[in-house]
Amino acid sequence: MKKRANDVLVGAVILVTAAVLVAAVVWVSQTDIRDDREHVLARVRTVGNAQVGNPVVIRGVRAGRVESMELADGGWVHLRMAIDPGVDLPPDPVVLLTASSLFGEWQVVITDRLGIPPNREVRDAIAEATGSPEYLPGATLPDIAQLTAVAGQIAGDVASVAERVEVAFDERAARELRSSIANFAELSAELSRAVRLQSGNLDLLTRDLRTGVASLNETARSLQRTAGRVDSSTSEGEIRRIVADAAVAAEQMKEATINLRDLSRRLSGAQLQVESVLSRTDTLLLRLNSGQGSFGLLLTDPSLYQNGDSLMRELRSLVGDIKANPRRYLRVEIF
Repeated sequence: MKKRANDVLVGAVILVTAAVLVAAVVWVSQTDIRDDREHVLARVRTVGNAQVGNPVVIRGVRAGRVESMELADGGWVHLRMAIDPGVDLPPDPVVLLTASSLFGEWQVVITDRLGIPPNREVRDAIAEATGSPEYLPGATLPDIAQLTAVAGQIAGDVASVAERVEVAFDERAARELRSSIANFAELSAELSRAVRLQSGNLDLLTRDLRTGVASLNETARSLQRTAGRVDSSTSEGEIRRIVADAAVAAEQMKEATINLRDLSRRLSGAQLQVESVLSRTDTLLLRLNSGQGSFGLLLTDPSLYQNGDSLMRELRSLVGDIKANPRRYLRVEIF
């Protein structure tokens, strides 16, 4: 009876130990027995030192873990992450793999695109991974080791530059630098004297500028007064009357132009008639000068003039005789 009780006790201890071991394994591996977590896929070019089981952090809070990592075609690495129930992903989410401590621990951060660090390589990696609706785009941030290596490289470059500066800045360079400083001091003194000498000219220029500004102000006031007069004239209708008078004058000028055009045509006709008369007159004068016709003979033959003159004397004497002796030529009988 006692032996049977010991067997039962040993069996119970073994069962309890096995249950504790299973619970410890489940707790360590963070296995969800109910498997009600949401699974999210992401793709990156490299995962750095991230491993399966690393936590997934959303807005600084642990919200899941990495379940698997596998190589895929095209040089991608696919990550499968289990997210706790009830956790909402950020809008337009992206995945960032980064170191969480100085001891080599890593984590996966899910954030929106506004939370991407201002690093060109990271942004380029996110842009390259974007495009697949099934996978979230991801990138790996530089870890402490890489930053330390870069810092060491920068320190080496600084040391190299310091050595070059030490080699270049010897005693001779110091003397030349002191000489340059002295020359700069002399140059400053010369500039000071030049400024003092030119201060009078600057004052004169300032006065001229003030005078010019005053003239411009006076001109602006004159323009303003002129604009006021134009506005008043426009409001009282004077501009309209001037425009109407100009329109009437233009109409009268148009009528005068038409009259001048008619007169020009008439003068052209009269000119043709005058030219015809002058042509005929020239022909008549030519005939008279050449002795053609009665008037031509009268003008060119002196005998006709002399005969005519004698005939006129005889007619005068006959008229005188008739006046003196009318009975000789006229006989009047009355019955």
